[in-house]
Amino acid sequence: MTSPLTHPASEGRWTPRLWGTLLVLCAAMFLDALDVSMVGVALPSIGADLGLSTSTLQWIVSGYILGYGGLLLLGGRTADLLGRRQVFLVALAVFALASLLGGLVDSGPLLIASRFIKGLSAAFTAPAGLSIITTTFPEGPLRNRALSIYTTCAATGFSMGLVLSGLLTEASWRLTMLLPAPIAVIALVAGLKMLPRSERETNHRGYDIPGAVIGTASMLLLVFTVVQAPEVGWASARTLLSFLAVAALLTAFVLVERRSPGPLVRLGVLRSGNQIRAQLGAMTFFGSYIGFQFLATLYLQTLLGWSALQTALAFLPAGLLVALSATKMGAVVDRFGTPRLIPVGFALMVVGYALFLRVDLDPVYAAVILPSMLLIGAACALVFPSLNIQATNGVDDHEQGMVSGLLNTSVQVGGAIFLAVVTAVVTANAPENPTPQAVLDSYRPGLTVVTGIAVIGLLITLPGLRARRRPQSVVVAKSILKEAEADRVPVRD
Repeated sequence: MTSPLTHPASEGRWTPRLWGTLLVLCAAMFLDALDVSMVGVALPSIGADLGLSTSTLQWIVSGYILGYGGLLLLGGRTADLLGRRQVFLVALAVFALASLLGGLVDSGPLLIASRFIKGLSAAFTAPAGLSIITTTFPEGPLRNRALSIYTTCAATGFSMGLVLSGLLTEASWRLTMLLPAPIAVIALVAGLKMLPRSERETNHRGYDIPGAVIGTASMLLLVFTVVQAPEVGWASARTLLSFLAVAALLTAFVLVERRSPGPLVRLGVLRSGNQIRAQLGAMTFFGSYIGFQFLATLYLQTLLGWSALQTALAFLPAGLLVALSATKMGAVVDRFGTPRLIPVGFALMVVGYALFLRVDLDPVYAAVILPSMLLIGAACALVFPSLNIQATNGVDDHEQGMVSGLLNTSVQVGGAIFLAVVTAVVTANAPENPTPQAVLDSYRPGLTVVTGIAVIGLLITLPGLRARRRPQSVVVAKSILKEAEADRVPVRD
């Protein structure tokens, strides 16, 4: 095995194979985001074609979230233990098949099942893909550059998904389900050639079956409870009992992990302040954004009467700003460090959300909406890559999948919880006489909550400003030591 100093990536020269590896992983991340954004616009057409109720339509979205958020911890650790390349490729193949199934079915339950399977497969591709990057590119400027490009693909996929869904749904909603399939197949074929052989963890002490079962059950139940709470009531006996069961399962999970010789999640990794801030920052970052997008979409389509395509174009400047900054963010992180960039990004996000509170029933896009979109886009460009870099820096290679799974779990659980909270606030303020102005006024408390969530994220990440950055020489030296240790017992798949 080559050391970071002799690896082509370490010398600043990315070979075609390295670029190919990154592009394959970016394609999977792009697909995840594309799929999530496309389905939302297609829901009305799906409901009309298949005769589905509103509650059933909700599960087309929630089924994906349930599979994705519930199995991320298991997906991340599985990649470490069984080989990142194998786990990534198998999960990508399942994603392609589920996409094909989703575009061909004529039944609501089958469509929901295909969405759950897609979420499940994404729960394995996301942490496996991220950990392949962090173990292929050495910690420091080169990894920062790779991660900035990788995370940008999520924003690009999401933005393009909004636009494509508006165009494809005009022809058939089935095209929005089928489009990911050929892209996934192309990425799979390329991955078979490009992705490097990964090493299994050789010093683990068995498989943590009890931890896997309890951890997966707790995440599935938590996501299910949060998704259902706005419909059945936050104070209902069902919701309260579900949350009590989640608390019991999480307590049992912690006890099991503390005693397990080969834990699914090594709890000691959370002793790092940077790690905790990255995980909590991910929850508040995605939670605030998904809540904002939900309310902004309702505002633009329901109150202003904009089409799906017009709404997508309204969000597009934010996505374009993220995409255009992709190749520059690595250098920005190298210069300023993630502990500085994350709070700055959250501050921009707070201002962007606060400015959106000015909207009325006759807004001037360039003066009222566009400034918010640009600020939010700049915030995403700073925060999302920085969170990924901060969470994975300083982590041993054999635990990269675990940490990647934790980070993606934080993103998904944060999105599910805070979207449910924002929805509950808007529902509680729903007017008896739904005039346009009254409906807009009912949205403002939700937008205030969104802004408050971003403020919480800012407060959580501010202490990181006092953290000292490790000299690059220390980073390189640590990388060499890890490589030398790994060279002693290489086990290839």
